[in-house]
Amino acid sequence: MDDLFKALADPARRTLLDALRETDGQTLSQLEAHLQMSRFGVMKHLGVLEEAHLITTTKRGRFKHHYLNAARLQAALDHWIEPYRAKPAARALLDLKDTLEGTAPMSDTNTPPDFVMETFIRCRHDALWNALTKADAVAHYHFVASHGAGDMQAAGDRLAFCAPDGSDIVAYTVNAIEPKRRIDVTFEPNWDEVKTHSRCVFLVEAMQDACKLRVEHYAIPAGHEGVAEGWARTLSGLKTWLETGEDVHFRPEEQVA
Repeated sequence: MDDLFKALADPARRTLLDALRETDGQTLSQLEAHLQMSRFGVMKHLGVLEEAHLITTTKRGRFKHHYLNAARLQAALDHWIEPYRAKPAARALLDLKDTLEGTAPMSDTNTPPDFVMETFIRCRHDALWNALTKADAVAHYHFVASHGAGDMQAAGDRLAFCAPDGSDIVAYTVNAIEPKRRIDVTFEPNWDEVKTHSRCVFLVEAMQDACKLRVEHYAIPAGHEGVAEGWARTLSGLKTWLETGEDVHFRPEEQVA
């Protein structure tokens, strides 16, 4: 954890994190405008942040896009907060954006994602894959859904995250899947009247004693980006459940008794 605090100690690096908090997915040229220093200096600070896993990057064409990795900060908070059973609403400290609706281009591989989050989970590869694709896993970690319906094994499969009355809160329909490596889905929100679809990609990488999970969300419309907080809550619940076996639901404050 020393690398995290070292990265946060520098005001220039905090400025870069603030800039990404305001507008995720910025390129090096865009981030240069926030600091009065050379391009090399900005690159050096970004390198420190990336090594600390405070940001993550994706390359589209000639451009490298940078994203705030909220999961790393949340893991640090869990180190102290979770033992004291603080309200799960403390995770809202990473409130990035608000609600989701919109349509994603399903085939434009040169378009960078609007939101990226990475986390490392100490678990078996099969366990993580099953948690992402099986309906019976939903109740263990999702922050709102009480159960799931359907599994994701092949293109066209649909996994729904359901409310206690059986209605869908959100659903994923598989566009393409590479077993144990990648799932490309249509993201179908059902919490408002619009129900406009977008696109998400889950990337799973097995490591020596853990797994790396990366979520990319594409074409989130301006003004409706609060899905980012939903991802933070969902992935935090998933990580905790897989590592401890304890069901955890990081519900919003208004839903916490």
